[in-house]
Amino acid sequence: MRLLKVLFLNRNSILILAVIAGLILGDYANLIKDYNIYILGVTMTFSMTGLNLSLLKSFKGVAKPFFMGIVLNYLVFGAVLLPLAWFLMPTKELFYGFVVIVAAPPGVAIIPFSYILKGKVDYAIIAVTGAFFASIFLAPFIVNTFANGQGIKPIQIFVTMIQLVIVPLAIAQILRLKFIFPAVQLVRGKVVDWGFALIIFVAVGVNRQVFFTNPSVLLAVSITLALAIFGLGLSFQQILKKSKIEPRVQITQVMLVTIKSSGFSVFTALTLFGQEAAIPSAILAVMV
Repeated sequence: MRLLKVLFLNRNSILILAVIAGLILGDYANLIKDYNIYILGVTMTFSMTGLNLSLLKSFKGVAKPFFMGIVLNYLVFGAVLLPLAWFLMPTKELFYGFVVIVAAPPGVAIIPFSYILKGKVDYAIIAVTGAFFASIFLAPFIVNTFANGQGIKPIQIFVTMIQLVIVPLAIAQILRLKFIFPAVQLVRGKVVDWGFALIIFVAVGVNRQVFFTNPSVLLAVSITLALAIFGLGLSFQQILKKSKIEPRVQITQVMLVTIKSSGFSVFTALTLFGQEAAIPSAILAVMV
């Protein structure tokens, strides 16, 4: 019984089970693929209940972390990942998958991880919120710039950002009302974990043949992500240690520079560029 609780209630176990299920039961992934936008919408809504927009009331006082979230999560991370993907990816579809990862908003998990790892939680909330707002405009710009000529119109991505960022964020603020929020907190973690698991199941399931027949692709994607996440994270951590930045802020900044929303990038890659483009995001979910 204890083992079952660990398997079905632990976030890491759930994601690993989603990958295994995708490999074994991948034929069923197509049955729920068309519902991905609803699954992700609910998942993003519950995950964004961790964003407290009231912290932005005095914008002058929070401007620095607000813009730092944008710089770290988009500019720094993108400057490392995109060149690596350009040189290491064997197909343009896989490269476009990495473009979508760069265009994705940060992972909201940065906020609870900041608490667990004794980072600065308020800083994390403000920085993640800043990056989320910026994603509405940066995502269409990034995809259009690096996937130009693929028939993808910026308005398509902008509409996606409205559906998966603005609308969930607005509903999330309603769910934060005092008489609702305690009930939301009870189920939020599991809704988010299982929502992302379903999305990862689809991404792995529709690409199961690649996982079985083309290990070189998986190796290339894994190396690229490992360099961008762990290589960048460790290097950035060493740079921060030599600075005068508060240690708690350093912990949060390292996560800001390495953690993206894999569920968002899986859905967007599948929608815009097809099955193969979702492979990097599926591996990203497990690696993070």
